[in-house]
Amino acid sequence: MTATSPQINANFWRGRRVFVTGHTGFKGSWLSLWLQTMGAETLGYALRPPTTPCLFEEARVAEGMVSLLADVRDLGRLTAEMQSFRPEVVLHLAAQPLVHESYRAPVETFSTNVMGTVSVLEAVRATPGVRALLNVTTDKVYENREWVWGYRENDVLGGHDPYSNSKACSELVTQAYRQSFFSPEQHAIHGVAVASARAGNVLGGGDWASDRLVPDCMRALLAGKEILLRRPEAVRPWQHVIEPLRGYLLLAQRLVEEGPVFAEAWNFGPGEEGVRTVAWIARRLASRFPDAPGVRIDAGTSPHETTFLRLDCSKTQARLGWRPFLSLAQGLDMTIEWFERRLKGEDVRQVTLAQIADFAGQIQK
Repeated sequence: MTATSPQINANFWRGRRVFVTGHTGFKGSWLSLWLQTMGAETLGYALRPPTTPCLFEEARVAEGMVSLLADVRDLGRLTAEMQSFRPEVVLHLAAQPLVHESYRAPVETFSTNVMGTVSVLEAVRATPGVRALLNVTTDKVYENREWVWGYRENDVLGGHDPYSNSKACSELVTQAYRQSFFSPEQHAIHGVAVASARAGNVLGGGDWASDRLVPDCMRALLAGKEILLRRPEAVRPWQHVIEPLRGYLLLAQRLVEEGPVFAEAWNFGPGEEGVRTVAWIARRLASRFPDAPGVRIDAGTSPHETTFLRLDCSKTQARLGWRPFLSLAQGLDMTIEWFERRLKGEDVRQVTLAQIADFAGQIQK
């Protein structure tokens, strides 16, 4: 663990009305559960869970919130629900989040990730009382030049594949709305602070997505099968999902309390020890399963993916006060423990809530 970072202020979230898009997804489910533990009044708006099994259903996320199954691109429905709920904070996580799926369904990817963001921003424009909007994108929004150093928030946006490019477009849409309708200079008039968050590769219990490294590894290991790797040499910034979620909550709180000072883009990634190759992650997971067949390189062809990707989070650390708390090894251990406890038949909701509570308790020491 690194030096202590600012704590989540549970009192700030208690009773606060929070509108979360994408609450049925992996990140959205973890975030919704954390908000529930702090007593936030939360409404989730998303399509049905994208995988079977899924964390949303197994952890019974809908029990502690209002859950609406609807399309974020349906501007009329989205606006009506947001106006009816009257949130102070809007956290936009709804997306098509997979690189390989974006090659198979580029129109769906651009439609969801770009026009979905436009819909959320338009709904916020039409909803009195919203004070903070945070658009969650990805570390892949940058024009990747295969640098070995980290990308900063003011580096050029881009994206080779439809997913990365659509998320870069989502960032540009957010920037345009911030400049045109939610200008920090006019904050006293409109009252809304708009920011975006760019997080590194996340891992954790309950991620069942296909064509994503840790879920693919865990499926293979738990089934006693070989792990197949497409790009073993690819370097990524890895962190447990709870780390960027803490950043989102801290940033949203600052947007409410201090408004335009924090209305911009922010990186949330691990320190240097969390920047590892795909092969390193796979072998570290496999080491916990001594009877597993091991790791093998998949010789088949696959769509283009970048080799080097890392984030420079110096601005986030200096101004927001956020920095990684868990080491990568701890994050991987938490992930394996989650899957092992699920396999033993333990209550998934309680397992997930326990990991949130343990993390929150440690960071407050």
